[in-house]
Amino acid sequence: MTHETIDARLTETVLDETLVYDGSLLKVRRMTVRLPDGRQAHRETIRHPGASAIVTLDADGRIVLERQWRAPAGGAFWEIPAGKIDPGEDPLETARRELIEEAGVSAARWTHLGTIHNAIGYSDEHIEIYLARDLTPCQQRLDENEFLTLVSVPMQEAFEMTRNGAITDVKTLIGLGWLRDYLDGSLSQAKEMA
Repeated sequence: MTHETIDARLTETVLDETLVYDGSLLKVRRMTVRLPDGRQAHRETIRHPGASAIVTLDADGRIVLERQWRAPAGGAFWEIPAGKIDPGEDPLETARRELIEEAGVSAARWTHLGTIHNAIGYSDEHIEIYLARDLTPCQQRLDENEFLTLVSVPMQEAFEMTRNGAITDVKTLIGLGWLRDYLDGSLSQAKEMA
């Protein structure tokens, strides 16, 4: 059975979509859908423009992590650099911009490790995850309302942080896991970028 055959039996048709909340980052919509059996149901969804996240790897095998306060979760978290894709912006350009803004480094070599859909039950957000290498320090340019602490940790220490619960952020967990797979040659979806 093909994906197309399976999906045809699962498809919900959107009959109506109403904007419930229109924020600067998120849009909340209420949809009326026709289910595969013909009945109707409602879905609430958060529309998000998507983001790019960056796993750095310097010549010494170190990775840049950020410690940042996340109000929705009520605490500070370890994360890889990341940011929202601006309208019309290529996700790789977002990654280049965010790496400079947040981490204060630029990269000469880029690899697209993959795409995650991190909240499929209620959001269309996707995050493009990149590996950045051949790093050069530059001037950090944080947004005026952005506060974070940067650390550079050995790769193995970052991997251990994913196993001991120090890192719980999903994009960071997956990005570091994909880095490990990429380095051992088992990440077939990785694509070298220009």
